[in-house]
Amino acid sequence: MSRVLVTGASGFVGSRLVRALVDRGEQVKALVRPGSSLKQLRGYSPGQVELAVGDIMVGHTVFAALAGCNRLYHVASNFRMWAPNPEDILAPAIEGTRNTLEAARRRGLEKIVVTSSVAALGTTSDRSSMDESSEFNLPDAETYILSKYRAEEVVQEMIDAGLPAVIVLPSGIFGPGDWKPTPSGDGILQYLRYPPWLKFPVTAGGLNIVDVDDVVSGHMLAMDNGSIGERYILGGDNVTFEEMFGILSDYTGLARPGMNVPRGIVMLSGVLLELAARFGGADPAVTRRLARDYAFGYAWVSSEKAEAQLGYEHRPAKVALERSVSWFLEKGYVSENVTRRLRLELRPT
Repeated sequence: MSRVLVTGASGFVGSRLVRALVDRGEQVKALVRPGSSLKQLRGYSPGQVELAVGDIMVGHTVFAALAGCNRLYHVASNFRMWAPNPEDILAPAIEGTRNTLEAARRRGLEKIVVTSSVAALGTTSDRSSMDESSEFNLPDAETYILSKYRAEEVVQEMIDAGLPAVIVLPSGIFGPGDWKPTPSGDGILQYLRYPPWLKFPVTAGGLNIVDVDDVVSGHMLAMDNGSIGERYILGGDNVTFEEMFGILSDYTGLARPGMNVPRGIVMLSGVLLELAARFGGADPAVTRRLARDYAFGYAWVSSEKAEAQLGYEHRPAKVALERSVSWFLEKGYVSENVTRRLRLELRPT
C-alpha cells in the first residue's frame, strides 16, 4: 500500500488533500510545523493520519518524516504576497523546496508531486490564455510571484538530475477550508464586509478561478497518471474581476461591481498600503507591483493538458465562489450584521 507524506498538511490545500487521500484509503503522514494549528486535521484515527512535526527549512526533519513513505506531495508554501523581509517568503519557497526534495532523493521515493502556481507563468494584457509552455514574463514581480518561479527552477534542476517529480500549477484557489485565510479568501471576506449600498471597485483585469477540491483531485491524478518531469496547470474558469464580483453579488445580494478604478489610483493605493504595512499594519491587499502586474492584467490559463493527459475536471467558477462564501459564513468569519444582509441560501461545502 502507498504511504504518502504531505508537507503543508495543516494549510488550505494540504488539509483538503489529506482528507481526500484518507477517503480513498491511503496511509498519510502529515508534516506540520511546531505550533501549527491542527484544527483542520482533527477527527482522524492514528491508522489514517500520522502527524510528523518538522519544518521544510530544516532538512533532516523532512528526511525523518519520510521514513516508511514511498510518495510525497510537497504542498507547503508561505502564501503571503508581500512581507517586510522578502526572505520570509523566498526562503521557504526556494531553500525549503530544495531541502524537501533532497530529503526525498535520499529516501529514494518513487514519485513526488510538487505544488507550484500559475503565478510562475505571469500575466497577459490581451486576454489570451497561458499554458505550460508559456515563459515567465514578470522579472520584477512581487515577492510571492517570484518565489513560485524560483522554486520551480529548483524543482526542474533536480528533475534534470533524475528526481521523479511532477509539477502542478493551480490557479486562483477558492472554496471551503480556507481557515487562515489565504489572500484569495481574504478578497472574498473584504467583499462580504463592503457596504452593500456602494458599488464595489474593480479593475479591468481578470483571473482563473478553481475550486480547492478540484485542485486536490488534480494533485492525486498527477501522482497516479502524471509523467515525470511534466508540468500540469490545474485551473478552472477564466473570468474578469467584474464577472467575479458579479457572481458574488448575484449569490449574496450585496454590492454590484462598478467604480472602475483608474490605474494611477490603484498604483497609489499599493504604495500607501505597502508603506502602512512597513509600520506595523496588516499585509497589504495590494502592493505597487501587484497593482502594476495584476490589477489590469489577465492571469488566464488553460488546463487542456491536464484534462487530456490526467483526466482532470473542474467545476464552474460560480460554484467555487459560492462554496467559499458559504464556508466563511458557516464558520463565523463575518459579523451577524453582515450575515443579516445576505439573501443567499447556504449550500453544502
